[in-house]
Amino acid sequence: MGGPGGGYPGGGQRGGTNDGTGTDNEPAPLKLRWESALPIRAAELKARDTSAPTLDADHYAIAVYGVPSRMASGDSKSLANQLKKQAAIKRDGKKDLKPSSVDVLQRDDGHVIVYLFPRSKEITRQDKRVEFDAKIGRLQFAQSFYVDDMNYQGRLEL
Repeated sequence: MGGPGGGYPGGGQRGGTNDGTGTDNEPAPLKLRWESALPIRAAELKARDTSAPTLDADHYAIAVYGVPSRMASGDSKSLANQLKKQAAIKRDGKKDLKPSSVDVLQRDDGHVIVYLFPRSKEITRQDKRVEFDAKIGRLQFAQSFYVDDMNYQGRLEL
């Protein structure tokens, strides 16, 4: 999947979904994407995806799909607060962006974790590359996004 979509956090093969075959020795693949990007939102609308996360215009949103239930168990509010402390968008030469909130959503194929970052901390073309780093339970991962690849119809879409 090109553009603002993700793939396997930490590199590896792009794309993929959680088919539930992961074990403790071999974690199920996660899908990470820049959820607030216009092409993603348009695709969800066109597909009539009623399970898509609800977002507002004030935040960048990065979603991690297919998080196994065992990694997101317990009280969702306390889990969200813990996940909020363990995530950041990193930009070269700038202060890390920390999420203002995290939503933990239950889906049939696992949990979706949605990290919301304030748009008041603008990401621009000059940032070139941003890296999303997070930890969910014992799983720590990072995914780079190249800003030049996140243009849609001549505009930066985050």
